[in-house]
Amino acid sequence: MTRALCVLLLLLGTVWPVRQAEAVTQCTATATPLLFPSAGVAQVDSASIVTVTCNTFGLSLVATARVRVCLSLDGGSAAPAQITPRLMRNAFGDPLQFQIYRNAGRTLAWGGLATPSNPTSMQIDLEYPVPVLGGTGTTTFTAYGRVPAQTGAASGTYVNVFNPGNATLTYRYAEALLLTPPWPASCLSGGIGGRTVGYDFTASAPVASRCTLSSATDLDFGNVPGAISSDRDQTSTVTFTCTGRTAWNVGLDNGLHADGPVRRMRRGTSADYVRYELYRDAPRNLRWGTTAGADTTSGTGTGTAQSVTVYGRVPAGQVVPAGSYADTITVTVTY
Repeated sequence: MTRALCVLLLLLGTVWPVRQAEAVTQCTATATPLLFPSAGVAQVDSASIVTVTCNTFGLSLVATARVRVCLSLDGGSAAPAQITPRLMRNAFGDPLQFQIYRNAGRTLAWGGLATPSNPTSMQIDLEYPVPVLGGTGTTTFTAYGRVPAQTGAASGTYVNVFNPGNATLTYRYAEALLLTPPWPASCLSGGIGGRTVGYDFTASAPVASRCTLSSATDLDFGNVPGAISSDRDQTSTVTFTCTGRTAWNVGLDNGLHADGPVRRMRRGTSADYVRYELYRDAPRNLRWGTTAGADTTSGTGTGTAQSVTVYGRVPAGQVVPAGSYADTITVTVTY
């Protein structure tokens, strides 16, 4: 007799609740250099482009991510690290004022989060789709720079470096399963997460060396009755302005009527001349010429008006016809 044996297997299992898949969002920022054209004489403007990128990754069923971002700037690396106005400095430590603004009209200075009721940072809201394996959102912001006119600024290249500790991005992000989440309350609260990260960029501006001649007084030796029996000495003043730290040389040519190296004044269109000379020193030992480093007068600009004295002499021992004698000297400032 055949018997069938049956075995009943009881399958037992445990059912666990399904948890919402939660993604992670990370944001970064980059900025192009804020490069100004030659500054000092006139106001100059420039701009930097800040790019913010947020990545939401990890297994997710989130349909949309919303990220509230605040970009903050302090005074940078140039001491003192002040914001109003910001400063750049050259290799000698000379200051140059500038500012970075949040608006094209350049009326809203860009600062930090400060307090939630009075932020001066730049807020950017990012919303982007997040499929199952993650998503990315990117946006840009323009930082508007301005260097006001500073005619007294010394020459050189001015720089302020904004390191990750000076330029920061603070954000909060929100996610919702298959739905669009509400925006985080601010860059500091709300949502499901967030953090602060830094980025860097450089602000720089050149101040060119330059000099401007403003005046040169006439060298008038006065009236001489009869023969020139004694030296006639007089002075003239040349005034000019050079940017601070600009090395300059002032040269004087030999005039219109020189005979080789001998300067001469001429009576009208005649062939009558009076010899004279120009010197760099009061004792009238150092002749003034045009060769820098040899017979010119040199100095360094201060950003304000400077003057040099020209010492003139008509030497004794000349007998010439009566009349008015004149010459024209060209003054050259080399820098």
